[in-house]
Amino acid sequence: MRIGLLLCFFFLFLNCEDKQSKKKITTETVVTKTTKKDAKPKKEDTFEKLDSKSAMEFFLEYDKHHKENKVRITTDFGSFDILLYNETKFHRSNFIFLTKQKYFVDTQFYRVIDNYMVQAGNSDDVKISKKRGKIGKYLLPPDTKRGFKHDRGVISMPSSAIENPHKLASPYEFFIIQQHGGSHFLDGDYTVFGHVTRGMDVIDKIAAVETGKGDWPLQNIYIRDCEIIE
Repeated sequence: MRIGLLLCFFFLFLNCEDKQSKKKITTETVVTKTTKKDAKPKKEDTFEKLDSKSAMEFFLEYDKHHKENKVRITTDFGSFDILLYNETKFHRSNFIFLTKQKYFVDTQFYRVIDNYMVQAGNSDDVKISKKRGKIGKYLLPPDTKRGFKHDRGVISMPSSAIENPHKLASPYEFFIIQQHGGSHFLDGDYTVFGHVTRGMDVIDKIAAVETGKGDWPLQNIYIRDCEIIE
C-alpha cells in the first residue's frame, strides 16, 4: 500500500514538473520572438522617383508619419547636432527623408566662406550623382514667412543653380550661417528650416580652412555620417 502511494506521488511530481518545464520554455520562446520583432528596424517607406510635381504631395504625406526633427552630422572635423523646425514641414520632411536614405553620407562641404557660411550636400564624386538619380530631380518652393532669420547657427536651403526667379530650393544641399551677428541680408530669399544646437565650434573650424576656386576647400571635408537622434 505504501509502495503504491509512493509511486502515485512520484508520477504526480514528474507530471507537474514536466508541465512547469513546458510552460517556462513556451514563455521564453514568446519573449524571444517578441524581442526579435521589436528589435527589427521599421522598413523605410518605398517611393516612386520624385520630381517637382510629385515631391510636394509626397512630403505632405511623409510629414504625417515621420515626425523626427533632430539630426547629428559627423564630419572630418567632428560632429554637430541640428534641430529642424516643424513649421517648415516640407523642408524638414525632405531633410529627414534624405537622412534616412543615407544621401548625405560621403557628400562634402564644397563651399566655405569664413565669417559667413559653410555649404554642404554635394560632391564631385559620381556616386553622389547616382544617389540623386535614384531619388529623383526636384525643387522645393521657398517658405520664408515663418519669422525665422538668418542668425548665426541656422541651417537654410540654397536656391537651385538653374535660372530660378522664384528662388526654388535645391533640396539636396544646405548651408549653415557661421557669421557672428548673422547674415540677415539673406532673409526673405532662402528658407531657414533649423539651427545647430551643439557643435558650432565644428562649423567654425570648417569655415576657417583654406579654400581655392569657387570657395571649395583645398582639403576635402566629408560628411561621414548623418543620423536621426532622439
